[in-house]
Amino acid sequence: MNRENEGLVQLGRKTEYPSDYCPDVLETFENKHPDNDYFVKFNCPEFTSLCPITGQPDFATIYISYIPDNKMVESKSLKLYLFSFRNHGDFHEDCVNIIMKDLIRLMDPRYIEVWGKFLPRGGLSIDPYCNYGRPGTKFEKMAEKRLEMHDLYPEKVDNR
Repeated sequence: MNRENEGLVQLGRKTEYPSDYCPDVLETFENKHPDNDYFVKFNCPEFTSLCPITGQPDFATIYISYIPDNKMVESKSLKLYLFSFRNHGDFHEDCVNIIMKDLIRLMDPRYIEVWGKFLPRGGLSIDPYCNYGRPGTKFEKMAEKRLEMHDLYPEKVDNR
């Protein structure tokens, strides 16, 4: 293993899936371009969690976009983390906020947003959005602006 991958446990090993919510599987690596502001975007079209009341499964696409500072999330560990919600009971709004807060604790990004596009159950779909910009920086203002504008031009949805 080369020095830049030291500390990455999940990458390159047989995958063991957590059976419940597990933020401990998340891993980071060093951002090689901390002098640049740039977005990293993850799309997870197979996210599942459980309704905390009925225990029925909820299905969603989770979009995670962030501007890294010194640390970045390793993608396999993120997949395992998102999979760990499979047997976890929480409301849609809680899931996206938990994901965002765990990633803030992990990476301390300059900016991050998490958007859940949940499939309907009972004829209603829920699409919670949350974001964060580092306080006292231009990213705090960016977060305010993106929150105001995040759904100004909603996409045409014909598959839900």
